[in-house]
Amino acid sequence: MAQCTRTTLSFPKTPLNSTKTGTQTHLLPSISSFQAKPKSRKYPKISLSVVSSQSQQQYPSFDALPNSCRKEEVFSTIKDSVHNCLSETNLQLTVPGLKSKTRGKVRDIYDTGDYLVLVTTDRQSAFDRILASIPFKGQVLNETSLWWFNRTQHITPNAVLSVPDKNVTIAKKCSVFPVEFVVLYAVRGFVTGSTDTSLWTVYKNGVRNYCGNVLPDGLVKNQKLTASILTPTTKAEDHDVPVTPDEIIERGLMTRADFDEAREKALSLFEYGQRVALEHGLILVDTKYEFGKASDGTILLIDEVHTPDSSRYWIANSYEEHFQNGLEPENIDKEFLRLWFRDHCNPYEDEVLPDAPEELVCELAWRYIFLYETITKSRFEARVTEEPIHDRISRNVSSALLSLQ
Repeated sequence: MAQCTRTTLSFPKTPLNSTKTGTQTHLLPSISSFQAKPKSRKYPKISLSVVSSQSQQQYPSFDALPNSCRKEEVFSTIKDSVHNCLSETNLQLTVPGLKSKTRGKVRDIYDTGDYLVLVTTDRQSAFDRILASIPFKGQVLNETSLWWFNRTQHITPNAVLSVPDKNVTIAKKCSVFPVEFVVLYAVRGFVTGSTDTSLWTVYKNGVRNYCGNVLPDGLVKNQKLTASILTPTTKAEDHDVPVTPDEIIERGLMTRADFDEAREKALSLFEYGQRVALEHGLILVDTKYEFGKASDGTILLIDEVHTPDSSRYWIANSYEEHFQNGLEPENIDKEFLRLWFRDHCNPYEDEVLPDAPEELVCELAWRYIFLYETITKSRFEARVTEEPIHDRISRNVSSALLSLQ
């Protein structure tokens, strides 16, 4: 199969204009109100080595961003789109030539025999089930990935062939390595419910050698590591399992040469992503990458890149102050919807879940859009359309597949 072409992908690139803070009409509890605020504690002063040459850079004020006039502008469109989300797709019934469908948490993947059609839906999942559909989420994830795919081709080729729709990517088929390359920048944990495999969870439980990385004593939560580290995982039946590089080779999950190449690509992608994010006022804290191998032996970047779902971002200008005072870093938190379900039902055991409040759904949609615009410095095209999204996608995918024949 041919190597990924290096064509430039087209997205909305209208620069965002700075706006003064406006009065917020749709006010929810502040982002920081969802975070624990322990007593202040002092640690040795640390600095962000990646910004040493830009130490005087002025980042956007975090307080102004979520409450900006831009939110007022977008929020009405979000509300008008609540009932036209992309929750399910059945393109096998509407698009000729699709052979099978695989349903993931967010993406529906269709096999044409020669290509894969990846549809990013608006589904929001947690607790191993779907909680709600978030307007424009699928478009945000798809277009964020494409923005990064286009800008990282100097590091690695990717599997993207065409982008026929805001929610759709057509990709080359390849043999997917059963390993996720998780790259970490800081010891971290989630505000609530840290996972068993998160670095902070295992570190505070006494582990000092994790996925082949030797960690020093004395680290504290959210502290910057001296160098980014790779913590690979592989899929078990219903969860991710951390593995060392040696275990990956011994189990035959990857050859040594393939692993070394993918590792270098992952670390280079992360370094580049951090640099770009920092220029936009964000810290790329951690992320995951997936790779596959084309029939000609080329290792391709696949799935998604540096999206709000695959990555953790912090606000750059307040990180050091918050760290010195023992506070959680400021971030564009998306956990509040998950917390609402935890507080209003038993999401693991209840057969039927309550409907998510519309104001929370709209707030989450805004935060996805805000992250897109902050990451890419581009204006997100949020439009209300009378045409059902599924009909639009069916039409665009059918046309794209015909052009690939």
